[in-house]
Amino acid sequence: MSMNDQIIEALQAQFGEEGVYGIGESHGILQVTTAVENIVPMIHFLYAHPVFKFQFLTDLAGIHFPEAKGQELGVIYHLHSLENNVRLWIKAYAPIEAPTFPTITGLFATANWMEREAFDFYGILFEGHPNLTRILNMDEMDYHPMRKEYPLEDATRHDKIDELFGR
Repeated sequence: MSMNDQIIEALQAQFGEEGVYGIGESHGILQVTTAVENIVPMIHFLYAHPVFKFQFLTDLAGIHFPEAKGQELGVIYHLHSLENNVRLWIKAYAPIEAPTFPTITGLFATANWMEREAFDFYGILFEGHPNLTRILNMDEMDYHPMRKEYPLEDATRHDKIDELFGR
């Protein structure tokens, strides 16, 4: 049994099959989806597990899928077990009207800046974060620029030749 199969089995035993779904694998990286309320317990479980030891947070990224009603905003947690050289992505989604996730800064100090970046660009709120303020954009901004709510180009510009852009 592969390490990824062992991880799935352990997660489903701990959180139930309804708590761990959307299971996939890409380039050997296991990907699972869970509910927002499972994030902290699941990451703590994987961190403290005597075999898996996912004790390194590689990245935390916000995502926006405007067409997924009720699950428009999400967070992907990239975990790495250095001892086993195994990586894992945990995804969770929330509605755009209430994009609140629990902070994991209590377990990974590096999550501080990563969560601030997800807040800054996507408007994802991390409950319990010690300093959830913008990290790269100006404080005066009243929008979150990475959301897919804005056109990629300025439709008022007339100085572009469409043929040069394959249109």
